[in-house]
Amino acid sequence: MGRVVIKLGWLLGCCLWLGTAGAAVHLPPFVLPAATDGATVSSEVYKGRAMLITFFATWCAPCLQEIPALKAVQAQFQDQGFSVVALSVDEGSAATVARLVRKAGINYQVLMADQTTLSNFGGIATIPTSFLVNKEGQVVKKYPGLVPRGLLERDIGSVL
Repeated sequence: MGRVVIKLGWLLGCCLWLGTAGAAVHLPPFVLPAATDGATVSSEVYKGRAMLITFFATWCAPCLQEIPALKAVQAQFQDQGFSVVALSVDEGSAATVARLVRKAGINYQVLMADQTTLSNFGGIATIPTSFLVNKEGQVVKKYPGLVPRGLLERDIGSVL
């Protein structure tokens, strides 16, 4: 059973990355607690906005390296209908993630991911892993690993 779930997750992940025969892949819906205050945040609040969904962890060095670029694109594009949303895969308490948010001066939403969300995004095999979503809610690109700021700026510009 476990192998079937892993294979299905891998298959969905590939479909999210490559698309399926031209069919649009919609952003999987989520309702998750914010790391800083525990308030519930639904993906519905981002309807009509382009988004970069990024999965990360506080103990992941490349994830921490990516924070300045994510802060920069959030500041650069937020007024054009764009949001960065980070989903923490940390298994400890949200307090650790909240400390990072404060210490790093993160200016974008940080939520605590759950297993359902990880599965709905096709399983996250490596972190950071990010997904670019256009204003229609379609996942248009998957980035496994650290993404250079210049590439993010170019790709975000293409969906705005």
